[in-house]
Formats: sequence, C-alpha cells, structure tokens
Amino acid sequence: MTERVWSVDDHLDGRTEGVRELYRRLIDMVEACGPFSYAVSKSAITLKGTRRGFAGAVPKQDRLDGYLDLQRRVDDPRILSSSPYTKRLFVHYFRLTEPDQLDDSFAELIAEAYAVGQGEHLSSGLG
Repeated sequence: MTERVWSVDDHLDGRTEGVRELYRRLIDMVEACGPFSYAVSKSAITLKGTRRGFAGAVPKQDRLDGYLDLQRRVDDPRILSSSPYTKRLFVHYFRLTEPDQLDDSFAELIAEAYAVGQGEHLSSGLG
C-alpha cells in the first residue's frame, strides 16, 4: 500500500475564495524574499529555505492558520502563541482572517522567518 502524497491543492480544496486569497498573499510575500521550496504533509504546507523550514500554512474553512520560526519572541495580535523551539528560535503560531492583516509589518516577520530558513540564525550569535 502506497502512502498518500499531499499537495497544496489538497489543502486548498473546498476552502473559500477568501482563504485561498489569504494563502496566495502569504506566498506572494514569501516569494518577494527569494526562492524557497515546499514540503507538504497532511497537517501543513511547510515553506523551506536552503537550510531549514521557516514557515507553514494550514488553510482552514474560514481562516489561514500557520507558523513562523523567528529569532525573537514577537507580540502581535495575529500571533496566537509563541514558544521556544530551539536555543535560537521561537515558533509563532498565527491566524489570519482578513486580507489587510497581511500588511507591511507581517511582511517584515515573513522576511525574518525567511532569513531563518537561509540559516541566518546559525551565524547571528543570538541564543
């Protein structure tokens, strides 16, 4: 028996156009940072840099949930929770329900997470 291979389309299937738009805007922000790859599983769409995964998306029926790996703890209304992930990283779980939540400040968080995916946290001397 072969294991099912998950795709981005599987995660977006049956989601509202609003959730699909939130996902597209999130991916546009990541693409603005540079190249990345996907690792798709049943539970999430993980976005990977050259060194590691740095963000993930979980499209729900009425919202887009996900996570960002950052080198610092961030206090932001879109962040539901954050916790230490490694000595140098904090995982931040976010929830997006409206397009205007994907603003410049969220783009900055995406860029910070993207840098983690490129291994910046390994040479920053933090942690």
